[in-house]
Amino acid sequence: MIGEGPSRGGAPGAVVTGSSRGIGAAVARGLAARGFGVCVNYASREAPAEALVREIEAAGGRAFAREADVSDFEQAKGLVEETAERFGGVRVVVNNAGFSQHRTLEEITVEDWARSLAVNLSAAFYTTKAAVPYLRREPWGRIVNVSSLRAMTGSDHGAHYAAAKSGLIGLTKSLALELAPGITVNAVSPGYTRTDMTACDLERHGEAIRARIPAGRVAEPAEIAALVVFLASEEAGYITGETIGINGGIYMR
Repeated sequence: MIGEGPSRGGAPGAVVTGSSRGIGAAVARGLAARGFGVCVNYASREAPAEALVREIEAAGGRAFAREADVSDFEQAKGLVEETAERFGGVRVVVNNAGFSQHRTLEEITVEDWARSLAVNLSAAFYTTKAAVPYLRREPWGRIVNVSSLRAMTGSDHGAHYAAAKSGLIGLTKSLALELAPGITVNAVSPGYTRTDMTACDLERHGEAIRARIPAGRVAEPAEIAALVVFLASEEAGYITGETIGINGGIYMR
């Protein structure tokens, strides 16, 4: 495993679930640049996770790669515990792990439904539950949940995904109330973003999608990460319980 040795110095740890690629990887880079020791979590893609750790370390940051299926509480707990041990604590949790399918109601199986809720919603609960005792020991703590545009608009090809991401917003508000004042809890709701998850959609329907976005383009992962990293910072201490859309104007409340 890359980054096996203990790490000292700098800010405490930041857990970023599902961070071997896409938005999660961009968040890991941003938090490392802010001085946090970062846990780069992956479920199956070890090579890109290790490559990201090497990149962060080459830039002077601290990180390690950790395999864990965070839809399982014991694995999520182990992920948090190792981060705290390596970096002397945990101050930030970014619940980014996600699972998406293009399926209609008739096509969604009971197993699909269970998996979507497990990865998109339960994993955030499990990781947060494991992390809160560590967050409470810090002068301040931050939890950022990555929801989705679909939580706002619904979906005609992924009801299970939209439902789970909507539940994540309810979890965000509830935990913001419960964990105040020392720990803030917020969500970001990205629109179309250039990631592996959206590659198929953008390849098939990219022109039509961009035509619907006032900004005229899809987001880059680093743009979403910039908002997440700000919400994870000390400067964002007066923002809690919010869900912030970052979608190029395609959805305005």
